[in-house]
Amino acid sequence: MAPTVLHLRSETKHLEHRSALTPATTAELIKAGYIVNVERSPERIFDDEEFEKVGATLVPEHSWVDAPKEHIIVGLKELEEKDFPLKHVHVSFAHCYKQQAGWETVLARYPRGDGTLLDLEFLVDEHGRRVAAFGFHAGFAGAALALEVWAWQLNHSEPFPGVESYPNEDALIADVQKAVKEGVEKAGRLPRVIVIGARGRCGSGAVSALKKAGIPDENILDWDMAETAKGGPFKEITDSDIFVNCIYLTSKIPNFVNMESLQIPDRQLRVVCDVSADTTSPFTPVPIYTVATTFDKPTVPVDGLASGPPLSVISIDHLPSLLPREASEAFSHDLLPSLLTLNDWQNSPVWARAKKLFDEKVATLPESALQK
Repeated sequence: MAPTVLHLRSETKHLEHRSALTPATTAELIKAGYIVNVERSPERIFDDEEFEKVGATLVPEHSWVDAPKEHIIVGLKELEEKDFPLKHVHVSFAHCYKQQAGWETVLARYPRGDGTLLDLEFLVDEHGRRVAAFGFHAGFAGAALALEVWAWQLNHSEPFPGVESYPNEDALIADVQKAVKEGVEKAGRLPRVIVIGARGRCGSGAVSALKKAGIPDENILDWDMAETAKGGPFKEITDSDIFVNCIYLTSKIPNFVNMESLQIPDRQLRVVCDVSADTTSPFTPVPIYTVATTFDKPTVPVDGLASGPPLSVISIDHLPSLLPREASEAFSHDLLPSLLTLNDWQNSPVWARAKKLFDEKVATLPESALQK
């Protein structure tokens, strides 16, 4: 039987430096008999030569479009918004399973071309737990940025400036500690931060960043399911300076915060980091903004507030790219056992579950989307 060919595509999302495959996981795949073609990439945190050294074949950027149908296309973030049908099996995040804006157009490209989406967001084991996720680094980066925005807002009237990826965690934390010091000089105290979803991967990353930045335990409200069981909105959020939302939802629950709850005269809340960044999802528990932010423009103001301090929202949907090397290495390491079964993916439980979900979502598409 011919070896399975994996084709790692270059990411097209602006400032996305992460990679689903790393040189280390590529080496393991090649050792197991896979052929790995890697598109050259000016953005990827790993140099092209790092892949070449472990035996991968470098191919031109965006060449996946013309790759043989049997090649499996591996990527990270969603494809560019184009209209041509997709013929391959794609392994990536597509953000089209939760009725996000434009989901029908995105999803319909696969059945229109007889292709398949195996969405990385929904790769789960037999217990329903995700086999790999960027959650820890998403929470870590989100909380770090939230602290910087809090300090910036205290000392400036203009919006928080754009940010770029860091070479490593130490460099990020050094910047955050400097910002917190400037914020404390202005406020006369350290910020109070509430993290919802604090026991999960994402929340534990957020709490880790807060502690490394010098926020003491008594200033961190780490909530999870038990604390939110009574249903929001929660005054503990508006009493905090920063709210980091690390909850991932697939059904609607009472909002954690809403425009009405923000109108109280004694609101302390200045910064919300919605790590889930499900901006247009009907399930969001943070329906106070409608704009996804970017590394170029990290925050969006909440308008319509009658009193209190300004309120900024961070809703960047690829926060782990702030720490692309560590985030990629951790994610790809966790994904590797599943990647090693791609040569028989139809019979591999993890991939078969992903295919079943894909088929179920395709079945909900309106006929008009399939006929374009």
